[in-house]
Amino acid sequence: MWFDPLCPWAWITSRWLLEVEQVRDVAIRFHVMSLSVLNEGRELPEEYVDLMRQGWGPVRVCIAVEQAHGAETLAKLYTAMGTRIHLGKEPLGREMIVGALTDVGLDASFADAAGSTAYDEALRASHEAGMRPVGTDVGTPVVHAPGPDGGTVAFFGPVITPAPKGEAAGRLWDGVLLVAGTPGFYELKRSREIGPMFD
Repeated sequence: MWFDPLCPWAWITSRWLLEVEQVRDVAIRFHVMSLSVLNEGRELPEEYVDLMRQGWGPVRVCIAVEQAHGAETLAKLYTAMGTRIHLGKEPLGREMIVGALTDVGLDASFADAAGSTAYDEALRASHEAGMRPVGTDVGTPVVHAPGPDGGTVAFFGPVITPAPKGEAAGRLWDGVLLVAGTPGFYELKRSREIGPMFD
């Protein structure tokens, strides 16, 4: 799954996938994408422009940690950041980042990556790896999964709230794989009537 820590819908999908891992023979690996990269050069409302400006910090730190400590530690950092951002309602910024790093036993100096462009090439490469198979007219979450022919199926979503638990999570996984693996299938959508629910 490709995520940006600031996206509440990606957070819920990630918690669903961790449930799926408990009830299906699936190993979830988390990767970084960036809404800030995705939205470069687009006309956006002013408040979203500010959010995209703030969004660079957390994804740069995620890439720095992944490079130094690997995918397993990245997953732990994502959980720590998401818990602080979405459940704790902490503002994006150095204090949240340092807190998340501390939560998983990482050196607070990783927070310095937030204001550096040193990891941007790797960030863009990770973003591109996630988005290339699914297209650029979607955001996060993006999931790559095994397809029916042994290849990879990539899709945006599912956008769900709240995250299904137990066997309900497994059934949704089964259904998502079924439709995503159908040749020519592109979209299934309805209007959202409620906002993100994190329980």
